[in-house]
Amino acid sequence: MKLTAFAKYAWAVLFWNVLVVLWGAFVRASGSGAGCGAHWPTCNGQVIPLSPAINTLIEFSHRLMSGVALLLVIGLLVWVWRAVPRSHPARLGAGFSMFFIITEALVGAGLVLFQWVAKDVSLGRVISIAVHLVNTFFLLAALTLTAWWASGGQPVRLRGQGKTIWIFGLALLGVLLLGISGAITALGDTLFPAASLSEGMQQDLSATANFLVRLRIWHPFIAVSVGIYLAVFAFRFILSGAHVLVRQLAGIFSGLFLVQLTAGAVNVILLAPVWMQLVHLMLADSVWIILVLLAASFLV
Repeated sequence: MKLTAFAKYAWAVLFWNVLVVLWGAFVRASGSGAGCGAHWPTCNGQVIPLSPAINTLIEFSHRLMSGVALLLVIGLLVWVWRAVPRSHPARLGAGFSMFFIITEALVGAGLVLFQWVAKDVSLGRVISIAVHLVNTFFLLAALTLTAWWASGGQPVRLRGQGKTIWIFGLALLGVLLLGISGAITALGDTLFPAASLSEGMQQDLSATANFLVRLRIWHPFIAVSVGIYLAVFAFRFILSGAHVLVRQLAGIFSGLFLVQLTAGAVNVILLAPVWMQLVHLMLADSVWIILVLLAASFLV
């Protein structure tokens, strides 16, 4: 890897956006999504809230972090045009990063303006949560590829890869679906907390429970199903004669996913405390980023 000043900046932008994602999850988990009311981009009709409540501070700080993220990606886009030639793949990655951070802001604005925050349990909120998760993962993927290519990574080649494309495609889709089900489950845990593990299981199986509660039971099954495929997927590369970097990334990926599954079980046992939800999300983001790097390093 060639860590030029631009490459270091690209990795820093990725890291900052992961922090923004985690703080956004804290906004949801702490019930602070309505801290700025149904106002965007202002906060309760003010550019800077005066005498704000704690939930307003939490929501407003997330907006500030998101604003900084937007400026950093703009800087990434400007720098890439000055740092690398026209044919360099980092330009494509930075362009997609710019696109997805704009759509990320629009989805966030929609959540606020349609009031799909705080205690709202509508289907619209569930759909928006899924869309938000997909867009976030695409943004992180674009930023990861930009940083990877800025560090000397080779362009991805899709032609002539045969069934390998489908193998990676299913892995990426599986992690994406797992992330969506996890986001919906986390929303259900926030809106319908259980006093005990047995009470939570009774809620999940109750025919009269809210649909968000009944959806929670599917996340563990999806995690196990996807996990089996990803275990086979990772060991295929670990035991292959692929480049040492590919095998190392496959090993990191399998280890991280195992830790994530363990964290998910602990999260259920502890009844989804906020701090554990954040740890679980951080691991999910890390698994996604490593999987993108694995694909980028192999499909060359």
